[in-house]
Amino acid sequence: MEDMADLLTAAQMRAVETAAMNSGEVSGLELMERAGTGVVEAVFKHWPELARRAHRAVVLCGPGNNGGDGFVIARLLVARGWEVELYLYGVLDRLPPDARRNAERWQEIGQILPLEPGFEASSRRAALVVDALFGTGLSRPIADLGATLLDLAELRGEGAALSAGERPDWTPLIVAVDLPSGLCSDSGRVLRDEHFVGLPEVLEAASAAADLTVTFHARKLGHVLDEGPELCGTVVVVPIGLEPRRSRAPRSERVAEVTAPAGLAKAGGHKFSHGHALVLSGGFGRTGAARLSARAALRAGAGLVTLGAPGAAQMEIAAQITALMLRRIEGAEELSELLEDDRLNALCLGPGLGLERSLELAPVALEAERPTLLDADALSAFADDPAELFGLLHKGCVLTPHGGEFARLFPDLAARLREVAEAGPAYSRVDAAREAARRAGCVVLLKGPDTVIAAPDGRCAVNAGVGARAAPWLATAGAGDVLAGLICGLMARGLAPFEAAGAGAWLHVEAARAFGPGLIAEDLPEALPGVLADLL
Repeated sequence: MEDMADLLTAAQMRAVETAAMNSGEVSGLELMERAGTGVVEAVFKHWPELARRAHRAVVLCGPGNNGGDGFVIARLLVARGWEVELYLYGVLDRLPPDARRNAERWQEIGQILPLEPGFEASSRRAALVVDALFGTGLSRPIADLGATLLDLAELRGEGAALSAGERPDWTPLIVAVDLPSGLCSDSGRVLRDEHFVGLPEVLEAASAAADLTVTFHARKLGHVLDEGPELCGTVVVVPIGLEPRRSRAPRSERVAEVTAPAGLAKAGGHKFSHGHALVLSGGFGRTGAARLSARAALRAGAGLVTLGAPGAAQMEIAAQITALMLRRIEGAEELSELLEDDRLNALCLGPGLGLERSLELAPVALEAERPTLLDADALSAFADDPAELFGLLHKGCVLTPHGGEFARLFPDLAARLREVAEAGPAYSRVDAAREAARRAGCVVLLKGPDTVIAAPDGRCAVNAGVGARAAPWLATAGAGDVLAGLICGLMARGLAPFEAAGAGAWLHVEAARAFGPGLIAEDLPEALPGVLADLL
């Protein structure tokens, strides 16, 4: 895997900034100026029509340094001839020193208005609304700005959906500084508490939304997890002169964003040089999922792939395959005999396998201690006693549950994810996947548009199929079976479980994007050659 960019928590971003300021490399005021300048430049690049002439803007500033960025943005817009109304949520005298200094600079050219609870930005007939209320610093629900947040959420997309010639100045575009206010930076969850339950909609709103979110130095976890992608709109990262690896967290605390894998091209050798994957199938009428997995493993570059099936299903499978091989495996005894061939170096259990067959074959497969992927039925079969499965697993395993399967194996972790996020940093899918991996003692891939991959040692990565990489047509029957096969095939080729899971997840999304809408699971393996060719 190529070096992956880190997705930062709020605390990690603060550590980077603090280290830079303590070193004397840059001051807080300079960082704030760079941030505000970056937002203005990003807005004009994203919406060129706003740069062609002066417009009207509403800037909403909060009580922290995010609000300080807002004061800089307002000042820079005025310098370009814009008419700006600025509203402050909080008390001027209580602003942090750098934000207070920028507030004073703003007061030399403009007025600071109080942000009242019922304020609606849409009433000001502005072309642009800047949400600089809280950003990454939010740690509690916003209890008294429901009308403002709801207004921003409802406006999101209205102005952006219109062309420059059609959009009147009073259909504003919304830009968020770092994050839409109300969103937890570390989890992508909207912070709420019991105060919001049962209230009228206008008071129940707990988060704004944005057409464009401009963040600094690196993306934050909240941009790609959970509700974040929907609320953030387009996310742009603006460099502000911080060293990329300054004060980088220990490896076990970092979360990387999965990027294009490297080294997947074959460089000679024979078929056994690239591994032999075994995919176990269910009985008659239940072989389609395993066939999808096996074909994906072959397309991922495994030298050979064998389907292991009971005799009653062999004719059904034989009529459907060509490049794949077929072996009869009725039960545990036949599987044990087959695994005496140590050239079978990666196993895939679960897709279409059936619960009873999974319970019989999983112990035998796992006892062989070869790289093994478990999905679908191989996970659900142990729902009554997850500890039994965890006792069988080894460090060469990868579990690939979707949300329902995750809840069967880790009901307490799933319950925490369902709880209302009352404070930040809120419990996240990253937290859940990491704890699941520690408990299972192997790699866990928690599926979703924000697929999270975690290892027992704390390593974690997110394959963010969101924003420009979104492929919603992956929500189709059999897509998960293809992912299982991809990862198994990559492990057969020699990739370690964590790296295979990341590379497989990335290829899965890119194959879907390459095919486009109308995708069905059978299309995914056939789209892989083009994706792999682009990596050469």
